[in-house]
Amino acid sequence: MPIARAAKRAVVRLGAVTLAGALLAACGGSSDDSSSDSAGGKVTITVDLFGSFGYKEAGLYAEYEKLHPGVTIKQTDTEDEADYWKSLQTRLAGGAGLADVQGIEVGRIASVTQQQADRFEDLKKYGADSLKDQFAPAKWAAATGKGGEVLGLGTDVGPEAMCYRTDLFQQAGLPTDREELAKKWSTWDGYLDLGKQYKAKAPAKSAWLDSVGSLYSIMIGQEKERYYDASGKLIWEQNPALRSAWDHAVQAAEAGLSAKLDQWSPQWNQAFSAGSFATIPCPAWMLGYIKGQAGEAGKGKWDVAKLPGGAGNWGGSYLAVPKAAKHKKEAYELIKWLTAPEQQTKLFQKQGNFPSATGAIEKVADAKDPFFSDAPIGKIFGDAAKEAPVQVLGVHDQNIAQQITNALSEVERKGTAPEKAWSNAKKGVENTIG
Repeated sequence: MPIARAAKRAVVRLGAVTLAGALLAACGGSSDDSSSDSAGGKVTITVDLFGSFGYKEAGLYAEYEKLHPGVTIKQTDTEDEADYWKSLQTRLAGGAGLADVQGIEVGRIASVTQQQADRFEDLKKYGADSLKDQFAPAKWAAATGKGGEVLGLGTDVGPEAMCYRTDLFQQAGLPTDREELAKKWSTWDGYLDLGKQYKAKAPAKSAWLDSVGSLYSIMIGQEKERYYDASGKLIWEQNPALRSAWDHAVQAAEAGLSAKLDQWSPQWNQAFSAGSFATIPCPAWMLGYIKGQAGEAGKGKWDVAKLPGGAGNWGGSYLAVPKAAKHKKEAYELIKWLTAPEQQTKLFQKQGNFPSATGAIEKVADAKDPFFSDAPIGKIFGDAAKEAPVQVLGVHDQNIAQQITNALSEVERKGTAPEKAWSNAKKGVENTIG
């Protein structure tokens, strides 16, 4: 979730009805090379993720343990991906405190393949090269090292759509039909114009969107080149597509369209049930999070429509095995099973994580979600996944994105002049990546 987020990434703790989206979680570890925990062949496989990948909630761990007597899976969670990554870097540097399985957000995978390949197992050692045709080419290629090492197996991808509250739209006199809305907000300018209409008649204490940071993140997810070009050169300052995403986010802030909520904060979580915002740009993994926060009372009040401005991707993750893991072979067998098409299909059906395994994508094409007013999410997210550009991933994508969203928060919260905030973002990037 299974990004995003440039902004922070957390995700589903509840799965309901038919589907939902999620990003993932954990923290824990060990570091010797013994192959079992005790006599008798019993093994505890530790899994360290961020947010909530939804495996436990979807019953996949319990199913795997039933299929493999003697195996116990222990997962620990870190909600904020930025905190998770910082902790992981410390543990990788020390070679201790690592879990058997570590989650890697897509915005970090280039760091693994280009700078830290020596700290993770080459999964070809265990036969992973035979799985290549199981995954979308871009998903597989992103986790391949310079020497051809397979450094992780893909979990979900983050095709994007727009989630919205039909009840709030009705109260503001706006149309609620997903097809009509897709036409009205076919561009991001159209989306902001509709937001201004909403603001004029909005229910009390309700904004158009949750935060301008989420608007920026979803827009930049529509671009092939964001922070680096294909040669590995930093281009973010000169990238017109990035500046357009920034400008639209600034416009939303200055027009007062945002609820000014930090994603993954307690206040943001409460806002899903309180009706504090009417729309939220949502990658597939976000659906499960919305369900978990809005609860049963939110069923039928939400819907999903095509995203303004074209298809994009926000988020998606990998499962990797550190060289310091205690149970390398057992860890590989677990992640091979978790990322297989059958399990990716189950995870989408129960949690909403959109699969990266090609066989699973075909199986979910007709899926609808009762919670989201029977929205045809299989088609909406499936079309987005097919149309989304193959993104250029850079070593510091996530760090740069975080500095930009921090700067946008200054505009949104403090009224900082946009050019001053942009300058602050530039300084933040320079201090973070050198």
